[in-house]
Amino acid sequence: MAKNIDKKRVINDASIEEKVSLLCGKGLWRMGQIPRFATPDVVMTDGTYGVRYSESQIDQGEGLSCREFFEVVAQRPVGSEPQRGAEASAQQGNDPGLQLFGTSKPATCFPNGASVACSWDTELMRKMGVALAEECLEMGVSILLGPGINIRRTPLAGRAYEYYSEDPLLSGELAAALIDGLQSQGVGACLKHFACNNSEIRRTQMDSVVDERALREIYLAGFRRAIEKSDPWMVMTSYNLLNGVQTSANPWLTHQVLRDEWQYQGIVVSDWYAVKHRPASLQAGNDLSMPETQTDKTELAAAVASGQVPLSQLDLSVNRALDLLEKAEQNKRPGFKADFEQHHKLAQQIAAESLVLLKNEGQILPLNAARHKKIAVIGHPATRPVIQGNGCATTHPWKLNTPLDEIMQLAGDFDVSWAPGTASNDSSDASALRTATEAAASADLAILFVSTPIGEDGENSDREHLSIQPQHEELLNAIARVQPELVVVIANSESVVMPWLAKARAVIELFFAGQGMGKAVAQVLLGEANPCGKLTVTVPNTLEETPAFLTYPGDNNRQYYSEGLYVGYRYYDRRKIEPLFPFGFGLSYTTFSYEEIALSTTRLRPDETLTVSVTLKNSGDRDGKEIVQLYVAPPHGRLARPEQELKGFAKLEIAAGERRTASIELAARDLEIWDPASEQWRIEPGVYRLLAGKSSRDIALVATLTVMADRLPAPLREDSSLTDLLEHPAAFERVCQLFSRKSGRSLHEARKTLELNAPDLFTSVFISMATIFELDISRDELNEVING
Repeated sequence: MAKNIDKKRVINDASIEEKVSLLCGKGLWRMGQIPRFATPDVVMTDGTYGVRYSESQIDQGEGLSCREFFEVVAQRPVGSEPQRGAEASAQQGNDPGLQLFGTSKPATCFPNGASVACSWDTELMRKMGVALAEECLEMGVSILLGPGINIRRTPLAGRAYEYYSEDPLLSGELAAALIDGLQSQGVGACLKHFACNNSEIRRTQMDSVVDERALREIYLAGFRRAIEKSDPWMVMTSYNLLNGVQTSANPWLTHQVLRDEWQYQGIVVSDWYAVKHRPASLQAGNDLSMPETQTDKTELAAAVASGQVPLSQLDLSVNRALDLLEKAEQNKRPGFKADFEQHHKLAQQIAAESLVLLKNEGQILPLNAARHKKIAVIGHPATRPVIQGNGCATTHPWKLNTPLDEIMQLAGDFDVSWAPGTASNDSSDASALRTATEAAASADLAILFVSTPIGEDGENSDREHLSIQPQHEELLNAIARVQPELVVVIANSESVVMPWLAKARAVIELFFAGQGMGKAVAQVLLGEANPCGKLTVTVPNTLEETPAFLTYPGDNNRQYYSEGLYVGYRYYDRRKIEPLFPFGFGLSYTTFSYEEIALSTTRLRPDETLTVSVTLKNSGDRDGKEIVQLYVAPPHGRLARPEQELKGFAKLEIAAGERRTASIELAARDLEIWDPASEQWRIEPGVYRLLAGKSSRDIALVATLTVMADRLPAPLREDSSLTDLLEHPAAFERVCQLFSRKSGRSLHEARKTLELNAPDLFTSVFISMATIFELDISRDELNEVING
């Protein structure tokens, strides 16, 4: 049994230098230690969808760790030159026999964030968290640096494959479930990257310029939800600046919002090498800087010794660090063995439930030997699957299912052949193209595996376009000319444009679906699994129509979030643009009929919660799963609002012919918006429409809800209009009394005069009083009355 740390003794007796060492890390992946007080050794490591445990960095000293770390970030194996294309694919994780990044231990490579989120399944997320924790326990890791839940603002963002969604509610719910799973086993989660790390270009210099409403309602909302529901052990700040201040030294972000408003009690850690001034970061509330650097230690110790940083501030962070060390030490389980085979099966299950069937013309899927006995599988990704992105999260897969092998294993009566279609390095090759088209032409159906360019996504770089690899598109067009029965399977970090969509009878969207992807695809193609995944982003027709297009990647190291609240589907709804595929979209091999929506109450007060019940029937002939999505359309009010916003969801497994009811709780608090005028969360009263459906653009049932709350009046200033004044009864009454005194009219006459003239007088209250009504009044006098 681990001993408790004598925190009081450490605080009272440790030197400044010892305390500083505790808060500046040890090497690349360990928390700092104070040997004199026998503080425990605690290891943390990446990543968001698998455990990347580098033996050379963690177990064998720090001699080459820094060089190796930066080569990981640069998306290449240790000692190699930068790679792109197939060379990157072969060396960066798509061959299970290769050792990634030198000496990373094999671990389960689960579906990446963009993929697993399409399951909309909090229970699966929790199971994934438990499995990740078990692998951490076997490797002696106490804190896993994930999940990452930054909003997928632009599909060009290089690290979007790690993140869940364009919607904060969905991101927060999924993250909370994963964190719960991790921490239920005594392994801490580190929620990241706080905040607005929405692209990778010049990520340590770029200033994310975001207005406060969008910041609070979109970019911080998922963090708030995950923290309140799951209380992660750590929160990691991001590399970028936020409204002019580095997030690792941003007191508004970490002190005011995270600590004071959200009451977060855990430890705040920097991203690796993100701290630019250690004393400033500590004062801002960033407790732990990572990794260890002598500069950080020297500067912080000097700042505390000189009084620039109060000793009390240092001790507060030390106390948080000691709490975390003690918790980590008490939850270690030496000798624990993870069941990697079971985790592989879980990875397969999650992949199968995360695949999104985007198109299924003529019900060509699932494959039927009576219709399509001879199948041609085309493309290198069928034998060298693209399962993950590049960077610090990249996981050495413990096992890898290849789609072709799994299709062959399940094929039964089918006659299956394969052709690569491109050269061995995935470049265009006339001979390989000819062989593939001949194979496709002689088959009854072709399944083409394609991907986005390998190595162009990941840390420190963004995608250059939204297309699949050009040689894959060339291959697709060639196959389509000779084989109309074409199924396309896409592996990609984020959304892709599909100018070729009409040429495909069916399209399966994988994103990066992890080591179990091969079997999952085979099961879906051959009907052993019924697809149920749904998109967590809006898929655009073109890059130019995306919300952030005009202000991405920024100018002069500033990236203006000019779309404000209108991220993803909120933008497409407001602009009345029909996307290629809407948020929440995904097909099934069965059909679901939405029959009834019922509310536990039709009137809601600010402190209440209601239950929305949605009854649906599986009206098809296959068992399946449906994700019921609940959107809320607000009433018109003073502040601009999206047309609708996701406010809840439920996933139901329904047998063919069966009816089931989804129950979704909706708290009045979920309807809050940030009021910049009063600088607080407010609920707009009025009639809301509750919309239940299959996607953001496929609403099946509507109910109305009356919300009873105080109105959001316009802020009152000297230049406010009389109409604005009428929205503030107390202030209006005071102004009427002033009007009565100055004009000699009765109070009743004063009220009537102002009420009757308010709609027509566009001038300010002061001009109306002093000029229109010719009263002897000063600005100071009026302001004093308005402000009470």
